[in-house]
Amino acid sequence: MKPKPYFSFETYRFLRELALNNRREWFTANKERYEETVRLPAQRFIVDFGPVLRKISSHFTADPRPVGGSLFRIYRDVRFGRDKRPYKTHLGIQFRHESAKDAHTPGFYLHIEPAGSFLAAGIWHPDAPTLARIRQAIDADPKSWKKARDDQRFRSLFELSGDSLLRIPRGYDAEHPFAEDLMRKDFIASLSLTEREVTASSFLAYFAAACAAVSPFVRYLCRATGLPF
Repeated sequence: MKPKPYFSFETYRFLRELALNNRREWFTANKERYEETVRLPAQRFIVDFGPVLRKISSHFTADPRPVGGSLFRIYRDVRFGRDKRPYKTHLGIQFRHESAKDAHTPGFYLHIEPAGSFLAAGIWHPDAPTLARIRQAIDADPKSWKKARDDQRFRSLFELSGDSLLRIPRGYDAEHPFAEDLMRKDFIASLSLTEREVTASSFLAYFAAACAAVSPFVRYLCRATGLPF
């Protein structure tokens, strides 16, 4: 018997309709749909991925709590931006390192959005001291960085992405063999996902295999920043 899929085309349908009706009145009237097709499936996915994640690394957490856990809130913070739409039009789940206090530390991330779903891993927008440690690690031991960055299984699935500086950081040679990597402001690897893949009954196994494939990259970032993997 095939396992029941976690996410469905109804998940995507809700997110599409939310994008067209991003108002409190509409969301309140459709909150039961949100619970049934988005939040509860996400929490079930988090619970079931927990034991699999521990086989990859015991230092990352799968926390199904609706607030403060792995699931990002659907509500947007509209206090400081011009965009006052109250709701996110995607589903975000992050499996963070146990030492993490926010999203800017090593982790595995699942993003579900119509025409834009993906799996990502690494560190997004690290703070200045963390970014400095990664650059120092690359400069001090370029062979270890190259081994992690160019791991065959990892690079057959993932692409490196994120923001970069326009010039080499101060203190590094512009002719450095890894100048492009030293200019990175994000150390993120991403893998695009189709709706068919996300809604398949085998998605948990697929997601787990992809996380295992990207783990050498995440392991390197953990070690570079003084964290256990």
